[in-house]
Amino acid sequence: MEGSDIIVYSTPTCQYCGMARSYLQGKGLKFIDYDVSKDEARLNEMVALTGQGSVPVLIVNGRVMVGFNRQLVDAALAKQRPPKREEIMGNLFFDIINI
Repeated sequence: MEGSDIIVYSTPTCQYCGMARSYLQGKGLKFIDYDVSKDEARLNEMVALTGQGSVPVLIVNGRVMVGFNRQLVDAALAKQRPPKREEIMGNLFFDIINI
């Protein structure tokens, strides 16, 4: 996620997007904000993640949230980021003799 554990997909006219950004800023958190009204690649990325075009979409510590909900954001902030697939696969060992 380009060095950040928080990404916001938003539009400038979305009231809830503004609330999400303000909430994160108020907590002193750094985040990446993608304006999907001007960035078609990020819009496609967001739709691929969620299956829909609604904003805001927040990714907090690897957890994807559609819409803005303070409690869900706080819960995601309180949890560690889940390991990436590559990290999990790197820790697998197979004993082919006993299979």
